[in-house]
Amino acid sequence: MTDKLFSEDSCDSDAELLNNLPLNGGLTNGKTKNRQRRLSLNLAQTIPQQKLIDPSFEPKVLRKNKSIARIESYGTLAEESKVLVIYTGGTIGMVKNGSGVYEPRPGAFTQVLKKYPQLHDSEYFEKSWLLPDSEHLLVLPDTGEKKRVIYTIFEYDPLLDSSNMTIDDWVLIAQNIKKEYHRFNGFVILHGTDTMAYTASALSFMLENLGKTVVITGSQIPLFEARSDAKENLLNSLIIAGNYSIPEVAILFNNKLFRGNRTSKISASKLDAFNSPNMSPLVNIGIKIDVDWNNVYRPSTIAKVHVHSKLNRNVTLLRLFPSITVETSFLREPIEGVVLQTYGAGNAPSNRKDILNEFREATKRGLIIVNITQCPNGKVDPSYETGNALIEAGVIPGSDMTPEACLAKLSYILSKDEWSLEKKREMVRTNLRGEMTVIRERRVEDVSLVQAIASTLKVSTSDEIEKLRSALYPAIVCAITARGDVESLIQLKKNGIDLCACDYDMRTPLHIAVSHGHKDVVKYLLFEGVNVHAKDKNNETPLHLAIKNQQHEIIKMLIEAGASLDLPKNRIGDLITNAAANGKLQLLRSLRLAGATLEEKDTFGRQCIHAATERNQLEIIDYLVNVINVNRHKTDLYGRTAKDIAQFFGYKHILHILETRNFQKNFC
Repeated sequence: MTDKLFSEDSCDSDAELLNNLPLNGGLTNGKTKNRQRRLSLNLAQTIPQQKLIDPSFEPKVLRKNKSIARIESYGTLAEESKVLVIYTGGTIGMVKNGSGVYEPRPGAFTQVLKKYPQLHDSEYFEKSWLLPDSEHLLVLPDTGEKKRVIYTIFEYDPLLDSSNMTIDDWVLIAQNIKKEYHRFNGFVILHGTDTMAYTASALSFMLENLGKTVVITGSQIPLFEARSDAKENLLNSLIIAGNYSIPEVAILFNNKLFRGNRTSKISASKLDAFNSPNMSPLVNIGIKIDVDWNNVYRPSTIAKVHVHSKLNRNVTLLRLFPSITVETSFLREPIEGVVLQTYGAGNAPSNRKDILNEFREATKRGLIIVNITQCPNGKVDPSYETGNALIEAGVIPGSDMTPEACLAKLSYILSKDEWSLEKKREMVRTNLRGEMTVIRERRVEDVSLVQAIASTLKVSTSDEIEKLRSALYPAIVCAITARGDVESLIQLKKNGIDLCACDYDMRTPLHIAVSHGHKDVVKYLLFEGVNVHAKDKNNETPLHLAIKNQQHEIIKMLIEAGASLDLPKNRIGDLITNAAANGKLQLLRSLRLAGATLEEKDTFGRQCIHAATERNQLEIIDYLVNVINVNRHKTDLYGRTAKDIAQFFGYKHILHILETRNFQKNFC
């Protein structure tokens, strides 16, 4: 692989050796293994990173495979979805050693998965994907969903027991997701259960403006065992990540998908190991997959996904207990944030003036203390005298945040050096990623149309009306969108209507708004977090439609919100060479605004400058040479430059442009 985005290796012989060694179950001798391990650490240490936050972090390399290049080259069909599985370690991939102790087995996971028909459809794979460099691709069987999931596994070297997880590991995972963000429709992270809730909470804050589904899962029993929860957890995670637009970091366990920063581990031995005590699951998986769309959290800013890779380690947990002493070293430097776990609804002993004074002095010095309850259910209620005393001491009520979420949130907020202390305290009170319960206004009555239809059909129960609403509202929302009626959309949103719902052609309201050129509606939908990556039945995103319609302002808005072309390079090449050959200058400009360089090669090895020269398109050549400044010396499949082609056909005007280039920088 030559594209640096596909691999972290360099071009030296050591790096090539490392990446050419067997990845999935291949055999190596002891000497080679030692060299591979040494090279892994050396390469990990050369990857540009900020200064380590935790010295206990063990350097590691994300071991990729060439299957991703196959996905990039050939793309996928409209009924297929691409998912990246990042394997960090954990029980899910462990095997018993000679002593009967579970330990990770590097490089064995992909080949084992191919043995399970519920996790790999070998017949479909051989028919559709049996190509060079595709041996590490896996394909889910038909699960009854709209899209078939194509997935591949990238594995960390070394694999990590989650008890050894550090902040730097979270940074590495987040950065790896960002690097592969535009190649995949969703992500699954295989992780040990011990610190899974901490990782999910941290990633939820670090992945700013997330627009794709990130599912973290693992198992209580290894995949290799005959009786295991791993297969079902992995299968369900892949289905969710590949088919459902839930732009959150979530935890999937035992047929439930929880918001990651609302989840805690509740059992060391039961298969029902995780729970979200103060929030119902986002998804319940039974005979059907039931998504609670009204509870799905969506970003409310128009911006691309961004990794905040700097977290503050100087945070701690303090759990109150009777007769706690006042020797509070945890309130001294370098501690900058404290998660205070109090009794009941946020109560502390009001008769302990010594402790309250310590809290008061600490907050005056700039320490941020957040009050959460020790109880698994419920939230901090400042109406009690004992809880109000903490507020008077400068302690911030933390509502119903879990300890894991509150720690991650404090670490995230305190690392924002550009924020003042007051801004940081304000952000602690603010619901940033759905980590705390916010009381919503009670939903108003259904619109008269739904009421009338329900009455006609003699529908009366709440469950029946909810099903009717789910069937009608997507069509209603799309119809209102087509009219460009922003005010009605705002009202529907207040009524709890999902603005991401698809119509019968799998078009979202954003598809409709773009198709009709309603810029104000597009801007509103983007602000409400509507998925810019959603594809209709023709495999087209809203950005593809904006390019077709040459809507430059809308293209800029979509790109700002994180949209991308999401096409194989040769497909982009086909589009630009066709536009160039037919003199479609505005279409070329649209493609360039959307991220095309206008130097991509088509299926026949041509660039658009070659196609435009062959068809004597003077305006296109002038744009490519004098405005875009494309490389005029690149050759096509037959070794011809644009000048060679112009000389062959006798195109004197094009030769003149090519020989007397007058480049004027222009971003259009």
